[in-house]
Amino acid sequence: MHFHFDLTGRTALVTGASSGLGANFARALAAAGATVVVAARRVDRLAALVEEIAAAGGKAHAVAMDVADERSIREGFAEAEAAVGPINVFVANAGVASESMTLEQPVSEVDAVLSVNLRGVVLSVQEAARRMVAAGSADKEDGRIIIIGSITADRIFPGAAVYAATKAAVRHLGRSVAREWARKGINVNVIQPGYFRSEMTAAMMDSPIGEKLVASFPRRRLRDMTDLNAPLLWLASDASAGITGTVVTVDDGQSL
Repeated sequence: MHFHFDLTGRTALVTGASSGLGANFARALAAAGATVVVAARRVDRLAALVEEIAAAGGKAHAVAMDVADERSIREGFAEAEAAVGPINVFVANAGVASESMTLEQPVSEVDAVLSVNLRGVVLSVQEAARRMVAAGSADKEDGRIIIIGSITADRIFPGAAVYAATKAAVRHLGRSVAREWARKGINVNVIQPGYFRSEMTAAMMDSPIGEKLVASFPRRRLRDMTDLNAPLLWLASDASAGITGTVVTVDDGQSL
């Protein structure tokens, strides 16, 4: 697959970048020419990613950020701007998984999923938008916010009720704030990935349950997470100037 979107001059921040989809997004953005700030709680793992991006000729900087903590979000954005300048691309990717059946799910797990997957997205896109406006996005029309959702917002999977509810919520959040910020020069879009092999899903996909799940997909396979890179780069680039409030599903037909 060959595609190219030039992100030279853009500065992106990706949450949940210490592994999986977030690390993949950071590599793709840097390869397209963006200066990338990688954010996560596990800062030790971010150092290796920054080195990897730099070795490939990209520009990256790491900051600590826990999206469940409002102060951590603000401090992370402040550190990012001090290091690389205003952020004009924000990828709200941080999330936690949940595989408990609802009757057995403890409140502590419910709270953890809600605090990261919903509250954390609300707070982080708020902070990103505030800073984009302060940097003149209304005139430059260069603000890009991309929320990473999930096909569980549309398709029912056992053991994912609360997780899926957060993904349905952030899909609607994305469309709602896209309307609110339409005249502020900020485009807000949602990418809904299907199941890809990653650190978060590997154990489940290698289990009998995972094998049965893959067999239920129309194409009976798992694609690589790099399938997400083309829509991500498109939505981060000037090519998507007229695209806001859109939900893009990338799942190889899994939700059909």
